[in-house]
Amino acid sequence: MIAYLKGNFNLVTPTYVYIDVQGVGYEVFISLNTYAAIQGKTQGQLYTWLQVREDAHILYGFAEKSEKEIFLQLLGVNGVGAATARMMLSSMKPEEVSRAIIQGNTRQLEAVKGIGKKTAERIVLELRDKLGKQALEANNSMPLGNTTEQDALNALLALGIARPAAEQALKKAIVSHPASERVEDIIKSALKNL
Repeated sequence: MIAYLKGNFNLVTPTYVYIDVQGVGYEVFISLNTYAAIQGKTQGQLYTWLQVREDAHILYGFAEKSEKEIFLQLLGVNGVGAATARMMLSSMKPEEVSRAIIQGNTRQLEAVKGIGKKTAERIVLELRDKLGKQALEANNSMPLGNTTEQDALNALLALGIARPAAEQALKKAIVSHPASERVEDIIKSALKNL
């Protein structure tokens, strides 16, 4: 399996890229999201997935690891092939696809060319719990840089705020007031973000 390719972009189009890796040229199929990320660049790295078929070996590339992960999740759904998954990631950003699935928004998924009502419902049914669990784990693993932030989180939890919501509000508070050193200021800012 080829996990990633790093090299020179010799040709970049909205649907594929030629990437030269030490003299070997690879044709890599990409989504419009990846195209937007690498457009104008002459070199870089793409995370890849190799599809082995009876008649061809097709390499798909992604600028972000999160896009590759959602692509692979979509491939696990019965009736969703690589072309359909790539079309979804060309129509929506990876986080938008995840959000639509977690929220059960089948209409948003149906707006993608090639996705019918039954396929959209199947995607939601098969991936909703899996993606929701991953999002929850990502929120629960919030790195706290110092004791002030930890104290602020403990205070929010003591106020009866659910941990995921408290951590999310705290992240926003820290981003909006990075220089704040007082726990009270961080807590007040976090409460405004709830």
